[in-house]
Amino acid sequence: MPVDDEGGSPGAWRTVSAMALATHLGPTVAVTAVATLLAAAADVGGARTVLVAVAVLAGQASIGWSNDWLDADRDAAVARTDKPTVQGVVTPARLRAAALTAVVLAVVTSLALGPAPGVLLLGVVAGGWAYNAGLKRTAASLLPYLVAFGLLPAGVVAAAPGTPVAPWWLVAAGALLGGAAHLANVAPDLEDDAATGVRGLPHRLGATVSALVAAGLLGAASLVLVLGPDGPPSVPGWVALVVAVPALVVASLAGTERFRAAAFPAVMLLTVVDVVLLVLGGAALR
Repeated sequence: MPVDDEGGSPGAWRTVSAMALATHLGPTVAVTAVATLLAAAADVGGARTVLVAVAVLAGQASIGWSNDWLDADRDAAVARTDKPTVQGVVTPARLRAAALTAVVLAVVTSLALGPAPGVLLLGVVAGGWAYNAGLKRTAASLLPYLVAFGLLPAGVVAAAPGTPVAPWWLVAAGALLGGAAHLANVAPDLEDDAATGVRGLPHRLGATVSALVAAGLLGAASLVLVLGPDGPPSVPGWVALVVAVPALVVASLAGTERFRAAAFPAVMLLTVVDVVLLVLGGAALR
């Protein structure tokens, strides 16, 4: 049965599922959820929080779709059977059309929040597209992640009434989390990337050093979120540090074959701790 059949056929459903997965669904949903929770915590307002969610979701979807569109030939060369273009479910042309449509939606919804939050949130999208378009192949591959994830909390906070400026520690923590996400996200694909000429910063550092740097960035984000705000650390902040220290030690072993299985949950735990602290930091801005 053709994959593009209409009327709810198995082929049509497979295409819809493949398009959803091609957004890089996990990271897209995670980033959108964090932005939405931060907007709610920062008292952006109900209707504007929904607008933030739509803007961020559209931007992230466009980044995911453009990644699979631009990498279609490379994915085919290394037989990435998890990719819908390699499976033959969707074409690069369809992904290109979806990515460009999502960009238009991201522009409209971001600027509807106002000039300042609009430009900041679109900076996140620009960073993702710049990475996909070529920076991923250079030693500067970390840069778009640092910039984009630093701009994300700044844009969300700026969407609140009065266009407040996000504190330095919230922006810095976002950037650190973005850097860690890049190093952790690329780790499983190091060999496939190397086979097709992609040599970003993680490829140059190697798996062990990349794991150490990612763990260090997550630990630094924890410290910034706990110690950055005015006044003494809160009780949740101290609890987070107690949890983060042993998790940081285990996470730093992610680059070793022996401890990789144990390190992954530690990385996820550190990430969750930092995200919770990030959202709590937004609530403290009220």
